[in-house]
Amino acid sequence: MTDWTPEQVEERLEEAVDVLSRLPEEKVQGYFSAWPEIVRSIHDAFGWHDPVMKRPWPSPASIDRMEEALTWIRFLELEDGKLVWARVEKTPWKQICWQFGITRTTANRRWQYGIAVITLRLNGRRVATRRSIEYVIEQAKPLSI
Repeated sequence: MTDWTPEQVEERLEEAVDVLSRLPEEKVQGYFSAWPEIVRSIHDAFGWHDPVMKRPWPSPASIDRMEEALTWIRFLELEDGKLVWARVEKTPWKQICWQFGITRTTANRRWQYGIAVITLRLNGRRVATRRSIEYVIEQAKPLSI
């Protein structure tokens, strides 16, 4: 894949969040019991609790894609990276605005800027540091046509 688009970058980051949520939790090696499990009666075993459906674990290929996408956040400044990651995690704009102390339009512009920077870097293009945020966003848009 040589030409990345902002939409592809966003999808890959969303996939990374999904894969992270499906990974098994780290459990501390603690105490265990040598006692056998309690055998419940049929009345205790069925119908008292809703069944818990677990999502399947991610495939090794999706974990590799997730690890690759996590390195992309390092292309951004710390605060921009946190904002992009919060938005990819589907954090509401209102909470993002409150957390960063910015308005909704500023948060959206910085999110678009972060996605544009990642897109430009993945395509091997230089990010103009002395230009406006809008200019950088526009530089990434022709790549998506």
